[in-house]
Amino acid sequence: MVTKTSQRFHLRLILLVLTILSKSQTINLVGGFSIREATLDDLHLAFRQNQLTSRKLVEFYIREINRLNPILNAIIEVNPDALYLADKADKERKANFPGSLSKLHGIPILVKDLIGTKDKLNTTAGSFALLGSVVPRDAGVVSKLRNAGAIILGKASMTEWASLRSLNIPLGWSARGGQGKNPYLLSATPCGSSSGSAISVAANLVSVSLGTETDGSLLCPASYNSVVGIKPTVGLTSRAGVIPFSPRQDTIGPIGRTVSDAVSVLDAIVGLDYNDQATTRASKYIPPGGYKQFLKVDGLKGKRLGIVRDPFFTSGTGSLQSQAFENHFQTLREKGEILIDNLEIANIYEILNITASGEATAILAEFKLYLNQYLKKLVVSPVRSLADVIAFNQRYPDLELTEEYGQEVFLAAQATNGIGDMEKAAILNLERLSREGFEKLVTEKNLDALVSPGPDVSPVLAIGGFPGINVPAGYDDDGVPFGINFGGLKGSEPKLIEVAYSFEQATKVRKQPPTLQP
Repeated sequence: MVTKTSQRFHLRLILLVLTILSKSQTINLVGGFSIREATLDDLHLAFRQNQLTSRKLVEFYIREINRLNPILNAIIEVNPDALYLADKADKERKANFPGSLSKLHGIPILVKDLIGTKDKLNTTAGSFALLGSVVPRDAGVVSKLRNAGAIILGKASMTEWASLRSLNIPLGWSARGGQGKNPYLLSATPCGSSSGSAISVAANLVSVSLGTETDGSLLCPASYNSVVGIKPTVGLTSRAGVIPFSPRQDTIGPIGRTVSDAVSVLDAIVGLDYNDQATTRASKYIPPGGYKQFLKVDGLKGKRLGIVRDPFFTSGTGSLQSQAFENHFQTLREKGEILIDNLEIANIYEILNITASGEATAILAEFKLYLNQYLKKLVVSPVRSLADVIAFNQRYPDLELTEEYGQEVFLAAQATNGIGDMEKAAILNLERLSREGFEKLVTEKNLDALVSPGPDVSPVLAIGGFPGINVPAGYDDDGVPFGINFGGLKGSEPKLIEVAYSFEQATKVRKQPPTLQP
């Protein structure tokens, strides 16, 4: 028998469920279109079908940032002009404005807090020492993004000063941004230093972002946050207007949830920039028609892929990960890949030791030299040299947690005096290690790419200015992601994209963070 009391109870229950569903729909759906996990192609289709506008897209991301950023600390600042820029993009699209069909037109993008923007956003490397500084112009890659119609949504958090303040700073931590959290397991490392760029994309706080890498700073967070990260050949993307660490190794690259999305951003940011001479040399690598043409489902067929077991598959790889990679190797074979196993990179242990290789010696001197040049060119800045930054941290130890984390790397860099005999010898040794190691292996074995787990190969790619692509490869027993990396010689992005895209389409490993659903 159904009583009036039970009817009222059931009615209240139904209303409660509808309220919950309504809130969920508000968060997940806009005009019947699901933004979460949507690709750039999905977003543009929704634009064309009038299911979505750039304003609604930006509003969605701002709501998600308000909901999740207090937990994840992935974003330092949101652009106060983001909604204005979204409205501008909507008007341009409605008027069929030239360029409004660009893959990035009307799409919000986050850039790492190293990348200069001439707007209301700060560029601080996560440090209070640079808060309030004013850059002379947009960074080269930001200018290209704006030309493509992208909306700069804000600045992504990062490991402060890309870990070059102190080796004691936890990956993903900065004084301004706090501790970035891995959205798959909050207690796990998000890696760094492009931590916020990867966290934001993984957690659907934005569709795509820009990170930077000197050695592992993009590939590592991409691996740990189950996103695609492309580390381009050094000079393929401009470093002008980006806080420098080592122009010999620094590179700017995209992060997305799919290879296709990352490649769309790559197409937008590569190319000549007269403010960065390295782009003149590297422009020869850019294929006519860009990189989108290499998104081929059968891109693995006939490719020669090398596997170096020692040390990449013999240390730090759990049994679940090992089995996942063996399964992936079988998939590669089935897709027509030619795997050459058990290869060796000459002097690999010296390469992986940044002290023995000379990498640390070179970068310390380069960092001081080029940071001082960058700081002197700022329109407004509280600091004008590395010495000023060190003094700032000593003056405000509580603000920067200097007493807890220190600044011993800063002090070591400050003690250098330009590129002297010791630094020149270190750079020559790095060139020799690359030439006799990775370059020789790839050339002699006629490899299209080297495959390795996660970011462990980063130093090999870093010291030679070589490109790499991380693709999601699985999750460990705790649910923490790990990626697979495809690396190649300078200018080999077309082959790497073919391999990475084909692998992604054959495996489709990525899943969104389970604990963050509304």
